[in-house]
Amino acid sequence: MNNRLKGKVALVTGASSGIGEATALALAKEGATVAVVARREDRLQALEKRIESVGGKALVIPADLTDETQAKAAVERTATELGCLDILVNNAGVMYLGPAAEARLADWKNMVAINLMAVLYVTHAALPVFLRQGGGHIVNVSSVSGRFTSPTSNVYSVTKFGVGAFSESLRQEFSAKHKVRVTVVEPGVVATELTDHMTHEATKTAYLTNTSRWERLESEDVAAAILYAVTQPPRVNVNEILIRPTDQG
Repeated sequence: MNNRLKGKVALVTGASSGIGEATALALAKEGATVAVVARREDRLQALEKRIESVGGKALVIPADLTDETQAKAAVERTATELGCLDILVNNAGVMYLGPAAEARLADWKNMVAINLMAVLYVTHAALPVFLRQGGGHIVNVSSVSGRFTSPTSNVYSVTKFGVGAFSESLRQEFSAKHKVRVTVVEPGVVATELTDHMTHEATKTAYLTNTSRWERLESEDVAAAILYAVTQPPRVNVNEILIRPTDQG
């Protein structure tokens, strides 16, 4: 373990796999106590054991963050049981790509609920904690699709553009006056379970075929970018990180 985040408390959503899991582990290795939040409690418990194996400490919070009450409770439990909240990483997300005319409305609703509303709920609950403490750091995991859209990304891009806009608004409102730093991270193609969510089979097949030519990012690459942002001196606010595989033209 290193100690750049010793004494800090972080909350990571979507921590049961992928970027969230890697980020929680990376923060713990730097000395942070990490609240890990997701719906799959068994995976969170496995992550807790990994964190403890490297000398860290974790708090397992199973929750469905699309439920406003559960989102608020996750933040309040973190601040109460761990004593504070210094870093919030809003990472939970799903991706359903496909032609708009053939989309299932349930998929669109699910993306808006998880990718956007959950971010709003958790952040809204965390802001009073940061304001009481006199500072904090919000990291919102967006996507390249939050900058550039494509014919099949439609509502997925809607949610990720929304995360980017929300992040910049938060930065303008809370950074200088309240010392709440805000970072938005926009990964390109990452080797995670994200593609497993896709229900339009033709689009899923095309996506996997196209991206199989590249050496995709690993979750640890994105976690390293997040770690970079949150370990900068207080005078430094890394506003935005766009990170793509070298092979992604």
